[in-house]
Amino acid sequence: MKIAVFSIEAGDHVRAVIDKIFDLSINKNVSYQIYSELYESLNLNDHSLFNNHSDLDPKVDLVISIGGDGTFLRTLDIIRDKSIPVLGINTGRLGFLSTMNDQNISKFYNDILNSNYEIEERSTIQVEVLNSKVLDKVFCVGLNEISIVRKNTTSLINIKTKLDGEFLNSYWSDGLIVSTPTGSTGYSLSCGGPIVSPNSNSLILTPISPHNLNARPIVISDKTKIEINVSGREDFHLLSIDTKIISLKQGMSIIIKKSPIKFKLVNIDGNSYYDTLREKLFWGKDKRN
Repeated sequence: MKIAVFSIEAGDHVRAVIDKIFDLSINKNVSYQIYSELYESLNLNDHSLFNNHSDLDPKVDLVISIGGDGTFLRTLDIIRDKSIPVLGINTGRLGFLSTMNDQNISKFYNDILNSNYEIEERSTIQVEVLNSKVLDKVFCVGLNEISIVRKNTTSLINIKTKLDGEFLNSYWSDGLIVSTPTGSTGYSLSCGGPIVSPNSNSLILTPISPHNLNARPIVISDKTKIEINVSGREDFHLLSIDTKIISLKQGMSIIIKKSPIKFKLVNIDGNSYYDTLREKLFWGKDKRN
């Protein structure tokens, strides 16, 4: 078995997790490919390295992401279309995606090495800007969401939105989030969006601080093509794709739709999505229940 290890952190907590993984691999038929920045920061030895998507070995069986959900989201940029499953070991705070607790590594690692785990396929979302090369060097696919946000201004921006060519609304707001079901527990949720089951074939449009309080989130089919055009007092606005942020000139035509790439998320402890919701959102913890 070949495992790639990825983290953007290099603190004592991450080092302890990696040391535990290596200790549990002694006398096992397993090799590792390590993210080069992590390798250098922790002074690791005797492992092959990768920097990005192009030099990640396609024969890797599993990617282990160590950190929080932000780290986990960055693995999509490394895997892209290689269809390698990802296991998240949570050393961050909430951990909706990186659900495996670092305290459970010893309990479950033999199952990992024996590929004794479930894989959940999650939908992804993509963006393009028409008649522009501004995104040519960017991997334009996200797992959680694609967002349009104001830049360098306290003024609202006007986000004209069409669905399959039909006008939906012009949102006067700080921005607009287009979220996958997986991303419905992220940025969209914090802006009042609904929680949507990850196996739903849907996208969620959630306005950010709209001036019109009747502008509510809407759930649409993930077969819909979303066209967005932004205007406002400033010359530029921001486009974010999960953790990546790009500055765009006002007036460009932005197309957002479901991506053909499926993200494979590893579930090792048997917990369901709804188990995770109850745990992370403290449902049922009210003493009156």
